[in-house]
Amino acid sequence: MPAFGFPTTPPIDSYAFLSDTHTGALIGVDGAVDWFCVPHFEGDAVFARLLDRRVGGAFTFSVATDAAPVRRYLPGTLVLESAYHAAGGSAVGQDFLAVRAGDAAQPFRADMLLVRRLLVREGSVRVRAEVTPRPGYGARPALWHRDADHWVAAEAGLRLRSGLPFRVDGAALRAEAVLHEGQTVDVLLGYGPGDIDELDPADLLERTCRTWREWSDRADYTGQGSDEVRHSAAVLRGLSFDETGALLAAPTASLPEEIGGVRNWDYRFTWHRDAALLLLALFRLGHAEEGRRYLRFLLSTCGGAGDVLSPLVGIHGVTREEEILDHLDGYAGSRPVRIGNAAAQQLQFDTYGHVLDAALLYQQLTGELTGAQWQVLRRHVDTMAARWREPDHGIWEIRGPLRHYVNSKMMAWVCLDRGVRLADLVGDHDAPTQRWRAERDAIHSEVIERGFDSRVGSFVLAYDSTELDASLLRMPLVGFLAGGDPLVVATIDRIRRDLAIAPALIRRYAADDGLPGEEGAFLLCSFELVSALVLAGRREEAAEVFDQLLAYAGPLGLYAEQLDADGTALGNYPQAFTHLALIEAALNLDGAGDRDALHAWAERTTRPGTADGWPVSRPAPR
Repeated sequence: MPAFGFPTTPPIDSYAFLSDTHTGALIGVDGAVDWFCVPHFEGDAVFARLLDRRVGGAFTFSVATDAAPVRRYLPGTLVLESAYHAAGGSAVGQDFLAVRAGDAAQPFRADMLLVRRLLVREGSVRVRAEVTPRPGYGARPALWHRDADHWVAAEAGLRLRSGLPFRVDGAALRAEAVLHEGQTVDVLLGYGPGDIDELDPADLLERTCRTWREWSDRADYTGQGSDEVRHSAAVLRGLSFDETGALLAAPTASLPEEIGGVRNWDYRFTWHRDAALLLLALFRLGHAEEGRRYLRFLLSTCGGAGDVLSPLVGIHGVTREEEILDHLDGYAGSRPVRIGNAAAQQLQFDTYGHVLDAALLYQQLTGELTGAQWQVLRRHVDTMAARWREPDHGIWEIRGPLRHYVNSKMMAWVCLDRGVRLADLVGDHDAPTQRWRAERDAIHSEVIERGFDSRVGSFVLAYDSTELDASLLRMPLVGFLAGGDPLVVATIDRIRRDLAIAPALIRRYAADDGLPGEEGAFLLCSFELVSALVLAGRREEAAEVFDQLLAYAGPLGLYAEQLDADGTALGNYPQAFTHLALIEAALNLDGAGDRDALHAWAERTTRPGTADGWPVSRPAPR
């Protein structure tokens, strides 16, 4: 007899990602929502089977069949379509988090409603639904009760409406039925205060698809990897919180960087190091308003009391303490399970560089920085001018002693360089730019002297270290050195030789970071290798690496944070910075024929309101 679902732990990148830009859901091949946080991305995962198939809780809606469904996203959307073929018939389903168009202040509006539809195309199929929320990340059951035409699980904050014959079975809500050709059945799961009784699922589907496509169609990019670029842009839009414009690194927590290992972190936060890459992607793909919203959020989080920038913040601008959830076994037995992220308390000087780089990019493209915003940025440039000689925790958040990380010094240089340029652009003649220039040039000289080890033949992780660091592939991408500089080329080649674990896959480092086990290839760095090769004038090699990386995408075109050598996805998923680096690599590849423009872009020498320095054949956004 055909079966429902599959019993084993699904691969991380087999999951589909749904979003209404307020929260997200992951749906497995077996039709189960295994991850769903309410009332927003950072909220309680009331379906957390992703992290424990025993107690996590899930929302299954599936067809009895011996074959996995054929799944895809409807073009230009994050609406999942699944085609089922059973012995007695066939059916097609759509799963989506409903959205509608908003306004400039909030372009997407979430209906706070997960919709699951199924249409029987021919014959008959047997379907089953089971909804078992467990609040507290699986810590306890939630009880269902009937309220007029829908069901309520008050403790989980959920309401359900469906034509299926649901019944309460302990802490679960279950239904099973045989559907015939032409029949459509819907299950609507609301997680917000709105009324779900009068909604038409067909209208919700049409409106959600229209909203996504109108947004996606703004991008007219047709160059290298155009399909992957457009899909990555939709993923990034799905990871952008509707209320503030904050970008989540990923919608998940504690997916392992090593199966069975301890490298399990909560990524439902905004990392400032994504700032410049996100603005790059949004503006170059025609989504200027989203770029403005993100920049406002970014600068609002940088304007608090004190001069120390946290490397990450929550989507509402605050962070939560890191804690361990002992009651969960973890994905495939990977423990501990952590929520919250202690890295928020680290000292990471690269953060200052990323923030100032994003601000310069924004001012060059729009000229819209306010005086108050510049004063916030100016304070942080002063901080870096005074503190860059200190050690810090570094970009990779190694939980060990402070060190003089070369990437941190490089990004301190970026901070001061962008500060000097911004002072000129905004007309601040009182800014201490002479001092900033002197400190910037001192950093540059020191990094060349102490950051490059001639015995290793490469820039290294930290002063007095011989370990490699793939984040230094960004040296030419931020204009610290030219892409063809012999020191840069030597570093590229050494990283490819010593940090590669498979074709196109490189680790971020191989140094002892104080944790047991080891992680896989870091996809951000792997895609940044493409961009570095382009700037080094090695486009054919870059294109080969890019094509290899595209082949590693999950079945639905999504990427996790890392990959094992055998292609197994690792880490939180889908990962924003992987998709950001894919877009950057594609645009740089596409612009490789215009060397002057490409290097002007890397050096951030664009003029306000112009397209100078853009390695893409499209007008600058207005």
